[in-house]
Amino acid sequence: MNPATKLVVLASLGAGLLAAVACAGGPTSPRASNALSGSARTASGTLASSASPRSGELHVMKDCRSYAGQAGDTCTVTSSNLDAIAVHSTIVYAQAADFSTLSLDSDVVLDSPEPGNNRAFGHCQLSLATGVGLCTFSGGAGKFKHFQGNVNVSQPNQEAPIYAWDGTYSFSPHE
Repeated sequence: MNPATKLVVLASLGAGLLAAVACAGGPTSPRASNALSGSARTASGTLASSASPRSGELHVMKDCRSYAGQAGDTCTVTSSNLDAIAVHSTIVYAQAADFSTLSLDSDVVLDSPEPGNNRAFGHCQLSLATGVGLCTFSGGAGKFKHFQGNVNVSQPNQEAPIYAWDGTYSFSPHE
């Protein structure tokens, strides 16, 4: 490509990005930040768009009606603010709960219902008496290959086996 053509292509890309910022409400608006952060240069110099942020807050609700405290029992995600953690994903607990101490200390696998081998690997510790605990995730397979997450576990309604995960996540390296 000759230098004049390269200049026209770069000017067009710049104008498109400026138009996205203008349509998003100005350079300081959250929509403008999203428009700018969704674009990145690849190694070849072309613009690439990311479908979701690579880090942020994580909020998940899960239904544990099918969990009875045995190894292999599951909970099911009912809502999530992160596209990678789809509704109907399951959390599989590798170890059984300890009912003598009313605690859970188990490795977990977050398994996506979407096609492919999309799993995140983690560990959860939870007081069964209070419904409060902590889960950490480090890596996985498929879209969770570089996933990291730290979430506080809570049980908003002690009468229902519905739990909340609130914390942070990241995917690194940032691709």
